[in-house]
Amino acid sequence: MLRRFAIIRLVVFGMLLAVAGSPGAQETSTLGPVTNLPLPRFVSLKVDDGYVRRGPSQSHRIDWILTRKGTPLLVTAEFENWRRVQDEDGAGGWMHYALLSGHRTIVVRAQRAPVRKKPAESAAVVALVEKGVIASLGACTIDWCEIEVDKIDGWIRKSEIWGVSATEIRE
Repeated sequence: MLRRFAIIRLVVFGMLLAVAGSPGAQETSTLGPVTNLPLPRFVSLKVDDGYVRRGPSQSHRIDWILTRKGTPLLVTAEFENWRRVQDEDGAGGWMHYALLSGHRTIVVRAQRAPVRKKPAESAAVVALVEKGVIASLGACTIDWCEIEVDKIDGWIRKSEIWGVSATEIRE
């Protein structure tokens, strides 16, 4: 059975904007034998439709299809031109590297998460994002990450998103 992801809404002060969503992660890093980049590492889907296969070749069965460009994925293994990936739910398989981008994105896990002007609970709320919304990832502190979605940018609690490790700091 092929899995497709639904449209999720972004709520910005009562205004609904359509943003498609998609869906786990672990830590401890080694280097990939092909790219010499850390494993695991986060990437995003570069295309609108990306086949996730049972094994690392086109002859392997397609288990599901990612249908939202920008979906964050966790690369857990490499084999030639193929990367084993997992989504936020831990579902995974193999994708051709050409379908993946180094552009970092996150997906909102909380039912409705506030995006704040600064990385502090006391900061003004600039938007509320619903579960499944995908956003570009900016800087991260130990507890907060800066995100941008539909020209809205601000800070969200790291515990409310997936696509960045708990200990990751970004400038």
